[in-house]
Amino acid sequence: MQTAKAYKAEIKARGQLTIPKKIREAGLLEEGQIVSLIPVGDSIMITPKRLPLEEARREIRKILKTSGSSVEELLKGLKEEREEQFKETYGRKNR
Repeated sequence: MQTAKAYKAEIKARGQLTIPKKIREAGLLEEGQIVSLIPVGDSIMITPKRLPLEEARREIRKILKTSGSSVEELLKGLKEEREEQFKETYGRKNR
């Protein structure tokens, strides 16, 4: 069984709370991500709220940033991939 380590954080004037980096990494939390806050007795549980479209956008932004590709290059690659999938599934394309 894994033991839980307590971390301290300060709530700022506008109610903002910085989640320590080790906890963000362990929970796979990223900047701008939506989380759910669930009151449990005198505690608060924070869980990632995965929004499929937002998650997809975040992943696409990461891919573009790390690869140095443009949106146009990504779309061209997707079109080529779809055409290849079509050929594999339905045979050669008739034109």
